[in-house]
Amino acid sequence: MAAAAVRYLRSAGAPKTTGPVEPLPRPDLRAVGDDERAPVDPAEFRRVLGNFATGVTVVTSPAAPVEMESEGGPTDYVVPASPVSPAGPAGFACQSFSSLSLEPPLIAFMVARTSTTWPRIARAGVFCVNVLGAHQGDLCRRFAVSGSDKFAGVEYDAAPVSGSPRLTGAPAWIDCTIHAVHTGGDHLIVVGRVDALGTSDGDDAPLLFHRGRFGRFTS
Repeated sequence: MAAAAVRYLRSAGAPKTTGPVEPLPRPDLRAVGDDERAPVDPAEFRRVLGNFATGVTVVTSPAAPVEMESEGGPTDYVVPASPVSPAGPAGFACQSFSSLSLEPPLIAFMVARTSTTWPRIARAGVFCVNVLGAHQGDLCRRFAVSGSDKFAGVEYDAAPVSGSPRLTGAPAWIDCTIHAVHTGGDHLIVVGRVDALGTSDGDDAPLLFHRGRFGRFTS
């Protein structure tokens, strides 16, 4: 039956994609209401789902244009990056990341609707997913904390298409354009279309997250 289904899908043809899909309007950044809550204890939910081991990424985006008023009217320009500047590059630690589609090449990540970093990534319209190695636990912790200059002292270069920060030492990176945004409860599901990707020269083990702790893969 599986083979027949594959033959049918191939004969029917894959949906044609002519370009990026216009993102949906960004929902209000709020948690779910009391009338939306399921009868599941949040602590138990985290405990059980924590048994699913994941990799860890840092999603970054370049400085986005900032609209400023001038004597001649609004002007779009990029303010040079400064400590904790909203005009500088943005980034956050993300374990809710997954590949999504091969044709076209799509990936997805989930971000809380209360995130203060997401609006900056949405404004940029592009991002880079940095897959962290086992030696980058401290780097992950840096990007998991809000209200500080996450990029201070962090080495990176520009991803080839988006210009998003590509963190030095990351085993792999995926350079993307925002393709679509969907609401998923108290999170947003961000779909990215892959423009470029690659790996580092080394053979680094991945950074893993399991039951609230970092770990590494061993064979």
